[in-house]
Amino acid sequence: MGKLKILPAQIANMIAAGEVVQRPASVVKELMENAVDAGATQIAVVVTDAGRTLLQVIDNGCGMSPVDAVLCFERHATSKIATAEDLEQILTYGFRGEALASIAAVAEVTLRTRRPQDETATEVRVGAFGEVKTATVAAPVGSNFAVRNLFYNTPARRKFLKSDNVELKHILEEFTRVALTRPDIAFTLSHNGRELFVLKKAKSLKFRILDLLGSNVVGDIVDLSANTSVVRVSGFVGRPDTARKTPGNQYFFVNGRYFRSAYLHKAVMKAYEEMIPDGVTPAYFIFLETDPHAVDVNIHPTKTEIKFEDDAVIFQILYACVKETLGRNSFGASIDFNTEGATPLPQLGKSFEQYKEVTMPVIETDPGYDPFRESMPGGDSPVKPANDGWGKPTDGGYSRFVDKSQDYGRLFEEKTLPLGRLLVLQGKYILTPAASGLMIVHIGRARERILYEQTLRALGQNAHVTQTALFPVQVQVGAQQRLLFEDNAALLARLGFDIASFGTDTVVVNGVPEGYSCEPGKVEQLVSDLVYILSEEREALPEMLQQRLAEKFATLGASHADPPSSPQDAQRLIDTLFACDNAELTPGGRRIVSIVPLGDIDKKF
Repeated sequence: MGKLKILPAQIANMIAAGEVVQRPASVVKELMENAVDAGATQIAVVVTDAGRTLLQVIDNGCGMSPVDAVLCFERHATSKIATAEDLEQILTYGFRGEALASIAAVAEVTLRTRRPQDETATEVRVGAFGEVKTATVAAPVGSNFAVRNLFYNTPARRKFLKSDNVELKHILEEFTRVALTRPDIAFTLSHNGRELFVLKKAKSLKFRILDLLGSNVVGDIVDLSANTSVVRVSGFVGRPDTARKTPGNQYFFVNGRYFRSAYLHKAVMKAYEEMIPDGVTPAYFIFLETDPHAVDVNIHPTKTEIKFEDDAVIFQILYACVKETLGRNSFGASIDFNTEGATPLPQLGKSFEQYKEVTMPVIETDPGYDPFRESMPGGDSPVKPANDGWGKPTDGGYSRFVDKSQDYGRLFEEKTLPLGRLLVLQGKYILTPAASGLMIVHIGRARERILYEQTLRALGQNAHVTQTALFPVQVQVGAQQRLLFEDNAALLARLGFDIASFGTDTVVVNGVPEGYSCEPGKVEQLVSDLVYILSEEREALPEMLQQRLAEKFATLGASHADPPSSPQDAQRLIDTLFACDNAELTPGGRRIVSIVPLGDIDKKF
């Protein structure tokens, strides 16, 4: 007897479901796309327990006949394609006919659907092992899919789902991608009875972006448009100065379908070269329209990856289009070679010296000048007491180096502050005498080491002290990022952050750890940095995770701290540094303290 055998249909469907239904968000994507294909003008998405308990999509589309309502749960049952040639000109979202069969293989599905010409609706229930029950019910025109107990028959896959906030974040991402493509459709999304989005039909894509992502995003984007024989490009790109460390709001669409492309992303980033620093990404919403025959959307089960007939040409067109848009909006360097109407510059030739005598400059010196004289003839002192930067005169004779009449400048600049035995240089270094010479402490790195060890202790339930803001600061972060703060509320509280959700897309910062600034502008940047830290995958072992988080928060805190404002602050910083377990190196291994030997100083003179 042979070893090969044909898998039962139910097991085959469960394997296919692993490709199509990866998490609750996958179900939302497939059902929303089907609703759009059905010609719906209103689509409602209802979610319970981040999709574990219920995922429901209700539309007012064309509906299905009683026969089609049963047939749609069969593998590869589709109305989109009939011949091999149809695969080359796909303009709809779904076309393979495998989504509903895959969903029904790992969940309990109920469908109620009615066409406009039918008096009653058809209800189809698909239960365990593909059992199908039908009934005649009352329902409005359209389709209502209810998916319950996702992965109930595959407990291993259900076990590996993330927290509710993480899964809801993925649902929001899929909801946003579909809603962006169709501003002419009204969408709603609710979770556990709470409405997250109520999107009416929008006048344009920009109004839909405003409703989905907020005014802070819309205010930072400019129009993108180009029309070539190969592809038509439209949409929006972000201002270079608003690029963020956290990837987000980067969208590609082709013929109305969302897709991912690392290759075309490089084209966009290349257009921003020398306009943005390394490690940040601008927002963009780019729509490509091209001949369907020149695009293959059938290369991935989830249809999020596509293949263009000539990727290199699309790359160059997109790069040139984005580059031109940035230059047109005065974000990039531009050169105007049009000299018409400009004032003519004189042309100086060999005979110039005949009209303008050339003479060598005369250097005048005063050989008797002595800048170190205590007084001038007549008893007037040429010097004034130097200021130490905090309003107190210095006592080390620094005043001798400042000429009152000539003001040749101080020996130390204003940011170089003598602090008794300490000296703050440019707000970056602290200089102090040491037994073998001069000790130099890097202020930023010292703070990084101090905050790293404090954060490690805080993560071990030893909470930071919170500095309450006099006026709480509201920061619009978007619905997805708001969930990020909710999911990490306990962690942020231990670190000294008092941040609460407000509405569907905003957080309120009531307090920050001691040493951070409460100024609105700095708080907004702080929230942006927190999003960057919290968005990273956190799959490491608990001990390694704590160290990585502590290092990132330490770097963040050091970048937001102000330089010492008094001799006591500088001394306190040094004392705290040398109380650390390791006062010589940052968590990343960079040197904090350096000693300049007295011999090296002597060699300078």
